Amino acid sequence: MKLNETQFSGVIEYVETLRTGSFTAAGERLGLTGSAVGKSVTRLEKKLGTKLLHRTTRSLTPTPEGQRYFDGWIAILDEIDSLEHGVVAGSVQVSGNLNIHLPAAFGRRHVMPLLLELTKAHPNLDLSVAFSEKRINLVDEGVDLVVRIGALADDADLIARRLGRQRLVVCASPDYLKKKGTPKLVTELTEHDCIVGGQRSNQPAWLFRRANGDSFTQVVHGRYCFSDGDAMLSAVLDGMGVSQLPTWLINEHLASGALVTILDDYAGAEMPIHAVWPRSRYLKPRQRVVIDALVAAAEQPTSVYQL
Repeated sequence: MKLNETQFSGVIEYVETLRTGSFTAAGERLGLTGSAVGKSVTRLEKKLGTKLLHRTTRSLTPTPEGQRYFDGWIAILDEIDSLEHGVVAGSVQVSGNLNIHLPAAFGRRHVMPLLLELTKAHPNLDLSVAFSEKRINLVDEGVDLVVRIGALADDADLIARRLGRQRLVVCASPDYLKKKGTPKLVTELTEHDCIVGGQRSNQPAWLFRRANGDSFTQVVHGRYCFSDGDAMLSAVLDGMGVSQLPTWLINEHLASGALVTILDDYAGAEMPIHAVWPRSRYLKPRQRVVIDALVAAAEQPTSVYQL
């Protein structure tokens, strides 16, 4: 595509207007009058053939098209800033904001420490981190990277790198088992108080494995449903019920005797853990450094991804 400077006319004025909230404030930032900024944005709208701003006497707000245009240019300007930093430094510099989504308990315990170390090594790297078990659309929500636990859907817009697995076991406190009895068969779980994670189904089920290696699911009685692994763990430790939890979350409590595993003849179910990011022609340097760090951590013999 052949570039010319008219393609960028009005872009900076428009971006600064949304950043500051008014033509006058944008003009002060750019060394222009508010009237000049307003005229520049109007010419931009005319060139694009669409309205970018809703104008009232009190405020300026973007139209849906205006918001998409703003978001797109923010990403482009961010990349230009990273490129200029890299040229000055003599190499590509890790800088800018990285928007990451992590599973709650796993992310807090095993990904955040790594991310914080990276920000120490790269002072110009900024982080926006959300913790949620909810599956999001990375492209629509402008997310640079997620760590996902569980099977992945086939999505041509995404790239995934397997980091490892999490192994699941069913556990309870000795006090709960003393009161309610210890189930010997997975079918007995319908008679127990089960603590389940956030479900995408109204009928919670757990994953098990038979002696021959075949996997199967068993419907359980989900008396308590929590969307956070730490909340589930607290409830199990408090004797509230039975739960299927990953070994990385409960190993210390198994070692201390605060929890015990049950239905061990059906144990062995696993879920994959992946780093996932939007497909593009190239990775941003800040994406690459985080992905590389996750992969390096996962490959360590004592890694949580190998437990």
